[in-house]
Amino acid sequence: LGINLCRYLYSKGYKIKVIDLVKFDYEDMVNKIDFLQGDIRNSNELKKIMYDVDYVVHCAAALPLYSKQEIFSTDIIGTRKVLEIAYLLKIKRVVHISSTAVYGIPDHHPLFEDDKLSGVGPYGKAKIFAERVCKEYRKKGICITILRPKSFVGPERLGIMGIYYDWIKRGKNIPIIGNGKNRYQLLDVEDLCEAIHLCLIKPKNKANRTFNIGAKKFDTMKNDFGAVLKYRGGNQHVITFPAKPLIITLRILEFLHLSPLYKWIYETASQDSFVSVEKAEKFLGFTPKY
Repeated sequence: LGINLCRYLYSKGYKIKVIDLVKFDYEDMVNKIDFLQGDIRNSNELKKIMYDVDYVVHCAAALPLYSKQEIFSTDIIGTRKVLEIAYLLKIKRVVHISSTAVYGIPDHHPLFEDDKLSGVGPYGKAKIFAERVCKEYRKKGICITILRPKSFVGPERLGIMGIYYDWIKRGKNIPIIGNGKNRYQLLDVEDLCEAIHLCLIKPKNKANRTFNIGAKKFDTMKNDFGAVLKYRGGNQHVITFPAKPLIITLRILEFLHLSPLYKWIYETASQDSFVSVEKAEKFLGFTPKY
């Protein structure tokens, strides 16, 4: 998300500063931004990079495959540090990238922003706590938009989808959990970048809220993966597997640290999974292209 957002906002004429734990090695952007290799848990480094800026987009996070300690430290304490410095420096707006993982494993669809938050695993729970920190600083006067994007894909942002694309490229059939008839909403990274930009330019009384972000049009898992296979050409097929035994196997593999999938992914992969984007349409004018 970070590099896609840098490119997107740069094309809109913004001057951009970036802080990240790892070296910024994107050749097309390296001379177009002010970069600090640092940690959002370090107040001095945050002050240095956040000084004299108008807007902060907070999309740093330790993802679900990290340890619980690292997830809580980065996603909760890191978020508090970002907002502490934003408040100190009188930053105009903050956009916090949360996740639909805050909803846990849902029992209904679509999901709305005021639905119960239960979270799955340390990541989902940490994102709930991080949102609470955001609401705490909203009360102090900062305009903070909380975005809950569905799993988003695009250039340099394939995530777990990278495994599927690799299999497709190598001519393999594609296994999916369950019968594939469930509707599973995704999101294009460019649409997410556009949503973030809208949060920066819309009036405060519209942007200072919490929004789901996802594709408006989407199909079943089997049809979506089938569309990629059709584009690829050849005789590959989507192969369905009964959900329960496969989920049990994935639980064991996750326990043994042998699986690239985590609970929130494999427990929902065979179920419907989509959120309402009506609120973002109404207040932000969000109209996804993809």
